[in-house]
Amino acid sequence: MASSTGTSGTGPAVVLVLNAGSSSLKASLHRSDGELLWGDQRRWSPLATDGSALPDTQEEALDRLLDDWLPTALAPWEGQLRLVGHRVVHGGEIFSAPTRLTPAVLETLSSLVPLAPLHNPPALWVMHWLQRRYPELEGWACFDTAFHATLPLEARTYAIPASWRAAGLRRFGFHGLNHQHVSEVVSARFDGVGRGTDAGAPLRLVSCHLGAGCSLCAVRGGRSIATTMGFTPMEGLVMATRSGSVDPGLLLHQLRRGVAVAELDDDLNGASGLLGLSGLSGDMREVRAAAARDHAGAQLALAVFRHQLLQGIGAMAASLGGVDVIALSGGIGEHDDALLGELESALAWLGPFTLLTVPADEEGQIVRQIQHAAALQLSGRSGTRAS
Repeated sequence: MASSTGTSGTGPAVVLVLNAGSSSLKASLHRSDGELLWGDQRRWSPLATDGSALPDTQEEALDRLLDDWLPTALAPWEGQLRLVGHRVVHGGEIFSAPTRLTPAVLETLSSLVPLAPLHNPPALWVMHWLQRRYPELEGWACFDTAFHATLPLEARTYAIPASWRAAGLRRFGFHGLNHQHVSEVVSARFDGVGRGTDAGAPLRLVSCHLGAGCSLCAVRGGRSIATTMGFTPMEGLVMATRSGSVDPGLLLHQLRRGVAVAELDDDLNGASGLLGLSGLSGDMREVRAAAARDHAGAQLALAVFRHQLLQGIGAMAASLGGVDVIALSGGIGEHDDALLGELESALAWLGPFTLLTVPADEEGQIVRQIQHAAALQLSGRSGTRAS
């Protein structure tokens, strides 16, 4: 394979993007302008097809998938790969910009695993695999928390004991790669200025990432100033299988009743949200179809989802002091036409604003970020910064 920093190769430079989840791995190849050349997604698990445990660790299971899949898939672009970007869910307080992977950076990322124990470890394992298999390929990490590094103190601080805050317990926010993408798309369309009652002022945007995970972000002048997710991606809106915000006292109640922490984790992350409310599915399409058949659980799921979403948008509008644009993105946001109509009617009280959809593009955002950061590095300027 050609050097990642040289100009040799057999064609235009190609960027690889890897998005490792807790049970799946997405890979895609892009031209330098972001155009998608190839993409695929595979599930990985340390379990056999019959559900029995394999004698592998999770890392070994993911390595086996990568060994069997990725080299063959990448072979047609041999000699063209220049950069690889990894989506990392949590950058903590340390990483707030695309960061080139070095041994020191990898060691620091390992220290952040407790902040995202389901998502950060697979990302790290994929990074290590790439470095072993393609040591000449320049790797970069892009962080879902980075866009929220601009949250003001009052927006990122929980009203908890000082000792907790000193330990780094704060709101981080997530889905930042897509919220930033939405912000850039909307800003370009409106020239970065408001079109509502405060025309000419910096654009006030509520970005709504609505998919299996859901979060809102209040963006003023391209900067995140408030968001619904917090220390973890569980806070905020109703999601596919995640609960969103609940009274902490309810969790204490369950713990006092003897519910184990692991069971509580599983229930809140995997058995709540649309699935828990409907008793049927975490897929909004299935929930809507069942609600149309007068299924009481599905109708309740829709009502609670909509109630929390409207409350969240109202909170973001309050943080912004008004709204110029509300943009829906993600699987639900882009494709649920019924929701678009419901929001248009329910939010009329906000005054003049534009409601639109923006297709999610986390991979394209990663391509743009790492190419910009790599160019800055070549010009002698740093491509990273600490918050």
